[in-house]
Amino acid sequence: MSSEELIAALAAELRQAEETRRPIAPIRSRMPDDEGATAYAVQRANVAHWQARGRRVVGRKIGLTAKPVQAQLGVDQPDFGTLFADMIYGDDEEIPAGRLLQPKAEAEVALVLKRDLPAADVTLTELIQAVDFALPAIEVVGSRIAGWDIRFNDTVADNASSGLVVLGAVPVPLAGLDLKLLPMVMTRDGAIVSTGSGAACLGHPLNAALWLARKMAGFKTPLKAGDLILTGALGPMAPVMPGARFEAKIEGLGIVRATFGPEA
Repeated sequence: MSSEELIAALAAELRQAEETRRPIAPIRSRMPDDEGATAYAVQRANVAHWQARGRRVVGRKIGLTAKPVQAQLGVDQPDFGTLFADMIYGDDEEIPAGRLLQPKAEAEVALVLKRDLPAADVTLTELIQAVDFALPAIEVVGSRIAGWDIRFNDTVADNASSGLVVLGAVPVPLAGLDLKLLPMVMTRDGAIVSTGSGAACLGHPLNAALWLARKMAGFKTPLKAGDLILTGALGPMAPVMPGARFEAKIEGLGIVRATFGPEA
């Protein structure tokens, strides 16, 4: 099987897993040891597939920003995935319980850009100038890989285990905010399930955003004005059950709530 055939086959298997609601076995052993090049090619193949069918790209998400998770997967860098418009939910908007496979929720800082970031050597000051505002967010990740038995190539190929995003509705400018120190508390049905701060996200959420901006420019698909960036988890993930209600409070950014419908 040629590399092009392998990429097409793996991309199709991941799509089928999502469409049939049946997770598949890990796919990492079928990819060469090429530092994620094949895995990202699989991701791009599915992004192109969905774009051709009318889905609209609205931003990117950063994954693997916590050092313990990187160590668990045997990598020393984050990864990224693509966000489509139909993945974005508003604060407290009901999410169908069966929308995702094996869903888990995590609280994050979301950024929205007002300027393009085309340079592969973009600086932190240029990134800060390009950010329009921040929002509190709950990312609900999902895996097409059975039992979350993933390593780096599995999650990269699987669009960085992307699922959907719930955004708070009050934009907050960066001026005066120290995203590194903002404490986060996330509850599920009133019970605390995750705590953390921006320091868990590559030391600072802007560090993660800067990594992404450079990475995307290097891939010749730079971040653009209007793009949404999910900067990475501020604390541990928590499993999602039908009917659950999550609330994430990020001090300085506000509160965002994710509500899941009953099981279909």
